Amino acid sequence: MATVVPPAAATPPASQPAAVEPEKVDYLNLPCPIPYEEIHREALMSLKPELFEGLRFDFTKGLNQKFSLSHSVFMGPTEFPAQSNEPIKIPTAHYEFGANFIDPKLMLFGRVLTDGRVNARVKCDLSENLTLKANAQLANEPHMSHVMANFDYKGKDYRTQFQLGNGALFGANYIQNVTPNLSLGGEVFWAGQHRKSGIGYAARYNTDKMVATGQVASTGMVALSYVQKVSEKVSLAADYMYNYMSKDATASFGYDYILRQCRLRGKIDSNGCVAAFMEERLNMGLNFILSAEIDHSKKDYKFGFGLTVGE
Repeated sequence: MATVVPPAAATPPASQPAAVEPEKVDYLNLPCPIPYEEIHREALMSLKPELFEGLRFDFTKGLNQKFSLSHSVFMGPTEFPAQSNEPIKIPTAHYEFGANFIDPKLMLFGRVLTDGRVNARVKCDLSENLTLKANAQLANEPHMSHVMANFDYKGKDYRTQFQLGNGALFGANYIQNVTPNLSLGGEVFWAGQHRKSGIGYAARYNTDKMVATGQVASTGMVALSYVQKVSEKVSLAADYMYNYMSKDATASFGYDYILRQCRLRGKIDSNGCVAAFMEERLNMGLNFILSAEIDHSKKDYKFGFGLTVGE
């Protein structure tokens, strides 16, 4: 008798990869943006290092966990404007004594210089969301002293700030996260002493790999910046500054390279200025600093080196 062969079972279709659904954005639970005045901070780290000319020595001694004293010595030229393209440099030297108090809710910084200037900074957390920041610079010369106080309020997905300063200076800014990566903000200010007012707008877009910012103000300033994080240790930055009233424009390109015991930062701009800044850790609490800047258009060459010692 012939054997009946059952029909082959139907081959199940190959499993299709599940479509990846885009992550839903909870617009009621957005992160808090960075402060309005710090929207360019990543670009400034590369493009605006603390350059100096001459010799600098900084020593910090901690007396306890909260209180420390600092001593700074600087020897180098001071520039004065001149009618010619090349600035006038006069050799100067000064000593600076400082006292620092750092607490989780209160930070106090004071500096006294041999030329009579006094600098002070205060940061106090009045509440969980409200912070007071104050800066003061007192000088012997008339009309050269400045005082500024800021009240910063940190909301769930926004920040706002109100500013008061001598000379009838008033200002306010606000920045809001509209998506997890995009924040928009604006500012207004009034300088009663100079009878000037202004308004500005800013935007910042950031991801894990890049940061792009734009800022425009009625004073004529337009500022654009872009930072690309090549790796955890290497960042490239570029910015463009334009004043549509004076028609001045400057473009800069810079880098920030963090090595095992060294950090290199530098830039070159469209005006022919090249700068580099190096911090080398020689030992625990001991850093060696090199600073160099060449301005080809002004024929101005600056070189500085220093040591920072701190416990």
